[in-house]
Amino acid sequence: VSPLFKSRKAVVSTQSTGAGMLDWPQGTMASVVEVGDGSVTITREIDGGLEDINVSLPAVVSADLRLNEPRYATLPNIMKAKKKKIAKMSPDDLGIDITPRLKVLNVVDPPVREAGEKVPDVSTLMDKLKEKGHL
Repeated sequence: VSPLFKSRKAVVSTQSTGAGMLDWPQGTMASVVEVGDGSVTITREIDGGLEDINVSLPAVVSADLRLNEPRYATLPNIMKAKKKKIAKMSPDDLGIDITPRLKVLNVVDPPVREAGEKVPDVSTLMDKLKEKGHL
């Protein structure tokens, strides 16, 4: 399950890439997740209301903000957490292969944008737009 970060585009892209690399089905922006026998039912919010989808397991699921109620840390627990030691591990310790699986073939800069033009009033703007064929 991948959480929803500030940019939905970034999450959907990361989640979709992960699902593609694993060749697993995906469910995006889940607000309700119900795990059944060999499948998971995901409810997600769309423009027209709610949509229920059913995907087989294993699956990659990205979570919407409405999936869980946040737990707020209390001051004593924050102080306890500050004192705890954090064990450092390498990917090898966890048996994870971090060999790159994607190859960048080409990177191209976008075309340079033309400089804008300031106009003194609306009538001049309209004349310019007509002249360039935009109206």
